[in-house]
Amino acid sequence: MHPLVSPSAPQFEHHTTGFGIGHVSPRLSWKFVTPGPRCPENWTQTAYDLQIVRGAHDQEQTHHVRGDQSVLAAWPWTPLQSREAARVRVRCYGKESAADEETATEWSEWSTVEASLLSQDDWNAAFITSTRTVDPAAPLAPIRFRKVFEIPRTCFPTSRARLYITALGVYHAFLNGTRIGDHCLAPGWTAYDHRLNFQTFDVTELLRDDGDNVLAVEAGAGWYAGRLGFHGGKRCCYKSADLALLAQLEIATEIPGVCWVLPSNDTWECLPSAIQSSEIYDGEVYDMRREDLTWTTSGSNREASQAAPVRVVPWPLERLVSPDAPPVRIVQEVAVAEIHISPSGKVILDFGQNLVGKVRIRSMTIGQDRQLSLTHAEVLEDGELCTRPLRTAKCTDFILGNGEKLENWTPAFTYHGFRYVQVDGWPGEQPSPDDFVALVMHTDIPRRGWFACSNTHVNRLHENIVWGMRGNFVSVPTDCPQRDERLGWTGDLQVFANTAAYLYHTTGMLSEWLQDLSSEHLEDHRRGIPPLTVPDVLQKAGGSFPQAVWGDAVVVIPDVLHQYSADTRILRRQHKSMTAWLDQGIPRGADGLWDPEKWQLGDWLDPTAPPDNPKDARTDGALVADAYLVHVTAALAQICRTIGHTAEAERYANDAERLKSTFGAKYISPEGNIMSNTQTAISLAICFSLYQNIEQRRTAAASLSRLVRRGKFALTTGFVGTKFITKALTLTCQPSLAYRMLLHKKCPSWLYPLTQGATTIWERWDSIRPDGSINSGEMTSFNHYALGSVANWLHTSVGGISPLEPGWKAVRVRPVVGGELKWAEARFDGPYGEIISRWELGDGEFRLVVQIPPNTRAFVTLPPEQHTEIREEDEAGMWIGSGVHEFRSAYTVKEAWPPRPLLGPFERDDPEDVWVDATGKGQFTVVDLLARRGGLC
Repeated sequence: MHPLVSPSAPQFEHHTTGFGIGHVSPRLSWKFVTPGPRCPENWTQTAYDLQIVRGAHDQEQTHHVRGDQSVLAAWPWTPLQSREAARVRVRCYGKESAADEETATEWSEWSTVEASLLSQDDWNAAFITSTRTVDPAAPLAPIRFRKVFEIPRTCFPTSRARLYITALGVYHAFLNGTRIGDHCLAPGWTAYDHRLNFQTFDVTELLRDDGDNVLAVEAGAGWYAGRLGFHGGKRCCYKSADLALLAQLEIATEIPGVCWVLPSNDTWECLPSAIQSSEIYDGEVYDMRREDLTWTTSGSNREASQAAPVRVVPWPLERLVSPDAPPVRIVQEVAVAEIHISPSGKVILDFGQNLVGKVRIRSMTIGQDRQLSLTHAEVLEDGELCTRPLRTAKCTDFILGNGEKLENWTPAFTYHGFRYVQVDGWPGEQPSPDDFVALVMHTDIPRRGWFACSNTHVNRLHENIVWGMRGNFVSVPTDCPQRDERLGWTGDLQVFANTAAYLYHTTGMLSEWLQDLSSEHLEDHRRGIPPLTVPDVLQKAGGSFPQAVWGDAVVVIPDVLHQYSADTRILRRQHKSMTAWLDQGIPRGADGLWDPEKWQLGDWLDPTAPPDNPKDARTDGALVADAYLVHVTAALAQICRTIGHTAEAERYANDAERLKSTFGAKYISPEGNIMSNTQTAISLAICFSLYQNIEQRRTAAASLSRLVRRGKFALTTGFVGTKFITKALTLTCQPSLAYRMLLHKKCPSWLYPLTQGATTIWERWDSIRPDGSINSGEMTSFNHYALGSVANWLHTSVGGISPLEPGWKAVRVRPVVGGELKWAEARFDGPYGEIISRWELGDGEFRLVVQIPPNTRAFVTLPPEQHTEIREEDEAGMWIGSGVHEFRSAYTVKEAWPPRPLLGPFERDDPEDVWVDATGKGQFTVVDLLARRGGLC
């Protein structure tokens, strides 16, 4: 046995647990852990054994495979059947060099996989709703469904019980008074015309073996029937205004094949809810006077008298899906940091962090017919709660009292984006901070990427980016979590996808979202044009209009997920959507580029754009569209090569070369000067390799330098250019300019919001103006992740790690030094294991420690080996295998810091514009790092 390497328990697909999986032949992945004090050097897997135990008689099968694949390895056995469970483990073989003998690892721990219902034929249940009359223009009150039942004695002893459940709306369920699961807003938001998620729960321990059992479910409007969209929005965007439930309880006995089923059908009953309304934008109204806390158990005379029959409705769609995406959950609690009394005397809770979720009230007693309200907002203005940026969203929860104590109350079917909460109607004296807690909600995707450096301001910026992502990954990747929008804008995610995939394990969630994108994109009336938002509640009725950057998400996002997961199945599944966009959806001029007459969102929210016209950018929208067209055409060519579509790959590669030449002739002079001479235009042309030769690139580098220095290092980029400006400066060997832009603290800059107390990323560079006033624009969110796309540069250049091969099978390590940083570290727990790059400067020496997990390799380039001017040849470097590697080299900072701007005769440089933290707080040496991380592989 190999003493230093052992595989982790296998994982299935991109599913976080393997329970209730929706795949018949789930692929398997495992990492390598090191029980000993050091990581093995250059260890590569050469073969593996997969062992499975399945069936009533614990039948064991072992399958041997030669090769180094440890990510998404094929399921080698017969497919799983619906409801089938199995245990799987893995043993690997490998060696540290070609001359070594192959040795085996120990067996991993067992992983359990259990299939959910894999076919619609497995469902005996019907969708049920109430018989009430519904006004689709008004908020829908939630519905309570209930079934009282007795389990036949023949079901005991019970081996297991499973509840398969979903709703048109959002739900939570109870069995004998106990809440089932910890999901929030289940089943989540999908393109309901095409796909509806369902959940699987283990309820074995909640059953009673004598007397009545009660299965109770409450369903609210959620995204299915609640108000969605801006300008007042629209309710009931889908086929029906009926909230409906589908539930199937299955109790398996110890006798194989014997199972008792309780389906939702017309024998159930429905009850009125104490929640009078609950919507995503507007909040929840809870009436304690109408509550009966026993409705989830045996019931009461009051509930029985109010019970009404249910109505069966036809199945509303073709596909029920057991998703790979984790559910939305409460993931953190945040205490009240301070209670303010506003100038008008209002009580305002300050949680100290702009977050997404809801408030829980620990305990209170509200008098009969008295009302308490909680109004949520992100900022204060003149000491009062600022609700204007919320537009028409009320974001207020109401409780109507009955004179009794209410404990641990929180709204059931809504969520808010907030830092501040105004409390009106609190009974008695002013509340205490201990009376409330904020519950942070988001899709429970695992964290896997981290960054830190010696500058505490940059660390705070990165933390703001993380909080912004958390708040906007609520079932779907939204643009903002607070106002009357909260939609899955394709363009926002397209620019942020690399950052998202690094920070969190998003593959399962975004792969599900991409299926909704392609389902709606490929509808007949779309003409190959992707929707701007997914799920689409904006364009469905009025058709689609094509948009570069936003529509290009159909190519860019699958490509990013493939780079971070090595999952070619995503590329194959999304292939039709990609080709439909490029071949049919893009309106083209005679030269094959975009039709220049088509309206473009362009470099959205350029800092010079006026509050009432966010598309009025300095960079020509047609140029942005055409640059992206060349880029995605080349990307699609590579995707087609990857999935074996050779002829298509050649066609798109030829198209990309032709379009690149056309772009150059249209926008770039022979010397390299670009039309629309802006930070965004030059950065796109550099990052998308649109210059024809090295001379043009040198001209571009000089032009970009002049723009940055004449602008005194302020950003002039919007949603599009912000992702690329620091990368373009780094690619053109000008990292000191990138660092000064990063550390600039006057508006517009990444660090300016920190001067205004920001704890998330803003939608506008000046969402709060320097004088403290709130931007008057209708689009003024304080939690938008798009401008946080700079984190990708922090990870790949400052921290210095990025994928060289899909799935991070090979890694590029190339830290870029600058900005008087003393050290920086990037960590990524990838498909093969944890990758660490930590560098440090001191005493004229650059020191780097790199950790590479087994079965992978890395190409390392040190700062002394990096080009300092634009050249054609590749940079020097070295390949390394797995293990912990230390590098030391002489390093002298040659450029004066900070770089100086280009000034006019009456201008002056202000070094205070640079937010430098030279203390190196938190610094520890590479020697310490080696000691601490002795066995982290």
